[in-house]
Amino acid sequence: MLNILKRGKIDTAANAASLGAFIEGFSIEVMPRTAAKVEDFKALLPAGTRVYIAHIEGTPIEEMVETAKRLHEDSFPVMPHFPARIIKDKATLEDWIKRYQGEAGVDQALLLAGGVEKPVGDFHSSMQLMESGLFDQYGFKRLHVAGHPEGNKDIDKDGSTKNVDDAMLWKQAFSERTDAEMAIATQFAFDAKPIAAWAERLKSAGITLPIHVGVAGPAKLQTLIKFAVACGVGPSLKVLQKRAMDMSKLLLPYEPTEVVAELAAYKAANPDSLIEKVHFFPLGGIKTNANWASENA
Repeated sequence: MLNILKRGKIDTAANAASLGAFIEGFSIEVMPRTAAKVEDFKALLPAGTRVYIAHIEGTPIEEMVETAKRLHEDSFPVMPHFPARIIKDKATLEDWIKRYQGEAGVDQALLLAGGVEKPVGDFHSSMQLMESGLFDQYGFKRLHVAGHPEGNKDIDKDGSTKNVDDAMLWKQAFSERTDAEMAIATQFAFDAKPIAAWAERLKSAGITLPIHVGVAGPAKLQTLIKFAVACGVGPSLKVLQKRAMDMSKLLLPYEPTEVVAELAAYKAANPDSLIEKVHFFPLGGIKTNANWASENA
């Protein structure tokens, strides 16, 4: 299954059709402060692009909802983050859901534990948010959950994948006993091989949730390395480190062409793979990322 990724670099020109098909329908992530710098999202993103809104600790819910409202009014499907560890209690969770629904027409969410080491209140995992029943109660139709192709040392401190694997099996079971449309949105990585191997491992374990692969958009190499270390990106960080040692590439901006082309070729060769879409982290700017996606679609 992974042979197509073991033969070295692929001919991206020969695979232009699969690359364009794979990029089509991509989603992208923004924060209130980055969204505020965008004059017109409709001029940047294809109609119907799902826009995730990252909720960083300390961001007022009012700013999150206002950003969601603006994007909704521009006819983009909006998917705000609900980081369990920064939500104080069930009443707060319900308040957020009601605000998003009532003020911004939101009916989908990304549920995750969040990068905070110590929970501020009652919740510490996305599973607790799902078990609250509030998303179903308020008519949220789509719930996405986080995926970690290279593991997560915050969850599995021993370096294994036991806890993240058990959690994914629980989420699969949840999807089977509820009406929610679900998918897995992953942390970004820089190497297609561990992503493909992880997707195959999930499928062999009985997971059927589609995977939306996280990809870092074009950015300065130093910026990417900083975010990759902060976000706990695993073995694929070596791709950036190797690039940083090449003086001819050190000052050139990174573009995700190679990793996306390899994933596209893998998907074309394995159409039954759980890998379904690309989710961009625009670490070098929303406009830069959107332009790259347009040029390569």
